[in-house]
Amino acid sequence: MKVWKGFQKGVNLGGWMSQCDYSKERLVNFIQREDIERIASWGVDHVRLPIDFNILENADGSYKENGFFYINNAIHMCFDNDLNVVLDLHKTAGFSFDFGEQEAGFFDNPALQERFYRLWEQLAERYGKYPDRIAFELLNEVTEETFIDAWNRISHECIRRIRAFAPDTVILVGSYYNNSATTVSALAAPYDDKIVFNFHCYEPLKFTHQGATWTPAINPDERISFEESNITTEYFEELFASAIEAAQKNNTLLYCGEYGVIDRVSPEDTLKWYQTIHAVLDKYHIGRSAWSYKEMDFGLSDNRLNGIIRELIKVL
Repeated sequence: MKVWKGFQKGVNLGGWMSQCDYSKERLVNFIQREDIERIASWGVDHVRLPIDFNILENADGSYKENGFFYINNAIHMCFDNDLNVVLDLHKTAGFSFDFGEQEAGFFDNPALQERFYRLWEQLAERYGKYPDRIAFELLNEVTEETFIDAWNRISHECIRRIRAFAPDTVILVGSYYNNSATTVSALAAPYDDKIVFNFHCYEPLKFTHQGATWTPAINPDERISFEESNITTEYFEELFASAIEAAQKNNTLLYCGEYGVIDRVSPEDTLKWYQTIHAVLDKYHIGRSAWSYKEMDFGLSDNRLNGIIRELIKVL
């Protein structure tokens, strides 16, 4: 497969402008310049920046200039350290992937869809002038299969409207079941030649999310080792096969926007999982961004990984 230059190896900045308390203290201090410098020192070429709509919008849909200021500051810090940026709209008005919040009418509500389009027009007008440095990810983790027809229509219309302001920006589109690799083939044909198919990978979930308390798919008391999980390169080859086929059929690229291992897993097993999945991502030139730099139950910079971090960053 083709290589998406500048977006091959990345790290997520989860919990900064998304899935947080949205306080000024959080937005100003959670990620500092020294954090961006540390990420750059790991040899990656970009970061993925998740943003929730309420950072940028008031309840009535009007815009918060201070929200765009936080994005501007993040972009400038990244550019100063030769890091590109994926702007990821993690939640939009009327939709959340988080269990407990769930979808709230977005896919059936034209007014909420129009608000989504207008927000992306704002982002495109402000950041579309950096097509080689900034990519757009329309929406994080569409959940149910029943939404895919609406999502294909909505994403197509959103891209059409973005193109008026950002004709050359790469745009990422993911499928249902929370951007599962196995559902990429359900995406509509790319709008144009600057669309990248996006998936996430936390498989097998019983390994990467063991101990998690926020999903009913996991028994939080159960533990399983890397060896017991039977995780191999063949496992990921099979998991990604239909996504790779869909990308090749549509002459587009693949990107893995999230993947990682929860902090309940030992550092040694964490490293083994990363080494195994990276072997397959590298083989097919699939760009990726690990979840996540700091805290969020998956922190790559957390002290618990100090013993293996040098080996881990070699394969990021």
